[in-house]
Amino acid sequence: MLRRVRRGVRRLYERVLEREVDGVPTHIAVIQDGNRRYARGKGKGTAAGHRAGARTTENVLSWCSDLGIDELTLYAFSTENLERPPEERAELFDLIEEKLYEFADDEEIHDQEVRIRAIGQLDLLPQRVIEAVDYAEKRTAGYEGQYLNVALAYGGRAELLDAAREVCAEVEAGEQSPDDIDVETVENRVTQRPARAVDLIIRTGGDERTSNFLPWHANGNEAAVFFCAPYWPEFSRIDFLRAIRTYQSRQQSWRRTRIDRSLALLQAVGADRAVVSRLTEKVGEIPQTALDDIEDVEAEPFSAD
Repeated sequence: MLRRVRRGVRRLYERVLEREVDGVPTHIAVIQDGNRRYARGKGKGTAAGHRAGARTTENVLSWCSDLGIDELTLYAFSTENLERPPEERAELFDLIEEKLYEFADDEEIHDQEVRIRAIGQLDLLPQRVIEAVDYAEKRTAGYEGQYLNVALAYGGRAELLDAAREVCAEVEAGEQSPDDIDVETVENRVTQRPARAVDLIIRTGGDERTSNFLPWHANGNEAAVFFCAPYWPEFSRIDFLRAIRTYQSRQQSWRRTRIDRSLALLQAVGADRAVVSRLTEKVGEIPQTALDDIEDVEAEPFSAD
């Protein structure tokens, strides 16, 4: 009886969260932490935890489709994972290989036109995993409905280091002038996959760190970050909707900050209400109380003095 009540409350809460969704991120990146701890808690081997986590991955991809989120990047295997015991690496590689083939042949993937791509130092992976990556990428190469990026043997610092080496080599060869190196120069070398800036990072498992994940794509965009306690296999749709709410709160905070700064500037120069109205069209709705605050400010002409 109590279990049914709890399920009913969770379903009700989920519907409340769904109704609160107003604008979703374009690109979500997920650090899938806690598979091994989940397995230990169940008295099972690590492989069972990773397989349970793979089911959550399928759910999250479906939730992204439901909400219209264009791009999902999963931190499936970091460069640090290469230091794990050989038997555990083998289990992970088995699962990654299996899931890549499974996703590539999944009817829903093709119905939703999901393009699968891998990022990272793929040459560090076993040949059989590389072949599975190649198969998945080729099977979905023509799609643009949604993007699923799988980070394998990935490290953010290594990615930036490779970009720096490439630029240095071009400078040394006379193909690039040091004076011409700018943000776009680096951008073109680290944004081939994924193509969009990261709007939201989700990390499960309780740790509050981003672990060298997509530093260029996330930090440069000042992505919102959602840390939660559930292990990845336990991550629910409610947790996912809470993460979306965190993103929305961050966006609202940015908007409020821009409005406050703009109002402060207008007050400083003595702008009239007409100027504030034009600003409203650019940055969003300004509360009536804020308009009233500057309504009586004496207008003065702008000058370069």
